[in-house]
Amino acid sequence: MTSTPETFAAAPFSRIKIRTGALVFCGGDVALIRRDRADSIHYTPPGGNVEHGEDLGAALARELTEELGLDVDQAEGGDLMWVVDQRVTRPGPTPPPRKLHLIYRFHITPELRATLAETELDELPDGSHETGVIEWIDYRETAELPIFPPIGPALAALPDSRAAVTDTALDAVTDDNYTWV
Repeated sequence: MTSTPETFAAAPFSRIKIRTGALVFCGGDVALIRRDRADSIHYTPPGGNVEHGEDLGAALARELTEELGLDVDQAEGGDLMWVVDQRVTRPGPTPPPRKLHLIYRFHITPELRATLAETELDELPDGSHETGVIEWIDYRETAELPIFPPIGPALAALPDSRAAVTDTALDAVTDDNYTWV
């Protein structure tokens, strides 16, 4: 069979998207965005998709400014902490992309934290917005939280918020170990 562009466009996981996100720590607390939906509640680290041709660092800085009001030049760190490979079937009319989540780590002061956003607006495909609430949660209490990508157990297992990470590749998220909510 000869493959055509239409064949590739219809195949699940044939496109790859990159999402940059950050764990922003203030002492033992980490900023997570809580999204309340009719049938579920879940958390995500602040961040978003990298636009075509956009530099990874620029994408991360843009997303943290948009979602938290954080200027990364005022934060300490910026090291890549984890990579999560996502291949999960999801509802919707388009085939799901494969997504690589690049999760960085920053540390901020309580004074800077006091200036950051408390809510975040996420634009939906129809042009409306979903409001997320910025919650500061003790990172040691994240193991059982519904966080996507599912980094809660690895996050809670850190001996401290500045602990070195020896393996940046977390387990892949697939239909075998995750159900889309």
